[in-house]
Amino acid sequence: MTQDELFKVLVAHCKEYGFIFPSSEIYDGLSAVYDYGQMGVELKNNIKSYWWQAMTRLNENIVGIDSCVFMHPKTWVASGHVAAFNDPLIDNKDSKKRYRADVLIEEYLGKIEEKMNKEVEKGRKRFGESFDEEKFRETNPNILREKAKYDEVHNRYVAAEEANDLKEYKQIILDCNIVDPISGTANWTDVRQFNLMFSTQISNTGADDDKIYLRPETAQGIFINYLNVQKTGRMKVPFGIAQIGKAFRNEIVARQFIFRMREFEQMEMEFFCRPGTEMEWFEKWKENRMKWHKSLGMGDENYRFHDHEKLAHYANAATDIEFKFPFGFKELEGIHSRTDFDLGNHQKLSGRKIQYFEPETEESYVPYCVETSIGVDRMFLAVLSHSYKVEEVGNGETRVVLSIPAPIAPVKVAVLPLVRKDGLPELAQKVIDEIKYDFTYQYDEKDAIGRRYRRQDAIGTPFCVTVDYDSLRDSTVTVRDRDTMAQERVPISELRSLIDSKVNLANLLRKL
Repeated sequence: MTQDELFKVLVAHCKEYGFIFPSSEIYDGLSAVYDYGQMGVELKNNIKSYWWQAMTRLNENIVGIDSCVFMHPKTWVASGHVAAFNDPLIDNKDSKKRYRADVLIEEYLGKIEEKMNKEVEKGRKRFGESFDEEKFRETNPNILREKAKYDEVHNRYVAAEEANDLKEYKQIILDCNIVDPISGTANWTDVRQFNLMFSTQISNTGADDDKIYLRPETAQGIFINYLNVQKTGRMKVPFGIAQIGKAFRNEIVARQFIFRMREFEQMEMEFFCRPGTEMEWFEKWKENRMKWHKSLGMGDENYRFHDHEKLAHYANAATDIEFKFPFGFKELEGIHSRTDFDLGNHQKLSGRKIQYFEPETEESYVPYCVETSIGVDRMFLAVLSHSYKVEEVGNGETRVVLSIPAPIAPVKVAVLPLVRKDGLPELAQKVIDEIKYDFTYQYDEKDAIGRRYRRQDAIGTPFCVTVDYDSLRDSTVTVRDRDTMAQERVPISELRSLIDSKVNLANLLRKL
């Protein structure tokens, strides 16, 4: 199965099993907006809980807030969003479709990288254990040719980004013969900037001064509450403020399912530190956040850092943690050293003193800030895309299974009476009474037991508990493991502790 095929199958699976639905589907949907179904909301909440507890429970100097979606319009002037929150857009005159010029160029570069990687895989198969990838990349003529092409385009692209040269964006697209995937033509308009913020009115008068924005990021809600949290919590620098919340961006080229949406959720933490120490904290949070991701056990090789070549207007250092999605390595989390840009600008524009007094040195200063920012929806997609598997189970049969890390699985255990008679459903209910206060569960008595196992595999349930006739006699049940399909008999009295040892979120937190 190719990556594109896997992606299409994954989207269909999400709908069929209640993870994600197109929003307003009965009205033919709304582009780039999705609703989370009964399974999806459980998985999403578990991801958020893992992040929240890792931030606030494991760090004594990090606390949480929940700020509003609406903020004073000057917030976005101070943050730079009104002036600089733009994407370079280009239209194809034949298809009438609009694209991000930078994304078109990045995809072109990605295709060159893919060609080089395929050449490497050919070499690996040809030379076997004696294969030296580094030497192969330095000497293979096909790779060298593609590398020269990549470097030339990449250098032009970086220069265009740094200079915000919209004409050069278009020229790169033309020189590389990048065509519209729908029309197949290179009949492009000029590139122009488009602000991504949604605006509305806070009253019904329609006057210009009533204009207000839906927040494009949650971070500013932290910055404008810095003084409130610092004073009421008696927080000492260094300390952090964490927040989970919705953000809104008028993405013109929203695509790749929930990877890029117009309404999305962020998990952000702003860590305030003394000026001059920000790079030390930047490196510490890089290490901390990568460890958080890898602790899920989804393969260390599926993560990498990607340092920014062009820094945002607020940053003096920035890197992304990228994950290998079905469509390649893409940004999953951003880590930025924002200096004192935000607090400093809010101090200037508001006229309020936003400083920290350090008793030891009797010095006042505007703290610097290191940010970690991860999209909940992207994290959700990373978990699902890695977990989806089609496995052979013998006799030519296959099963679809979501090997979601057990502590964040939407349903932890399914209780299944072997048949719907002879007291087995009643005993199954007693089993549920033993576990329902600790774990999310499903009860299922319809169809043969094998088909019920398959349904639970498809939603990622780590354990299935089968109540059979022996259970009536000796108060034991059969526990089936999702990943190995191994079964063991367990006393009902020990069931809760067995499941807890595998699915308790604390198991993940202890690895951090």
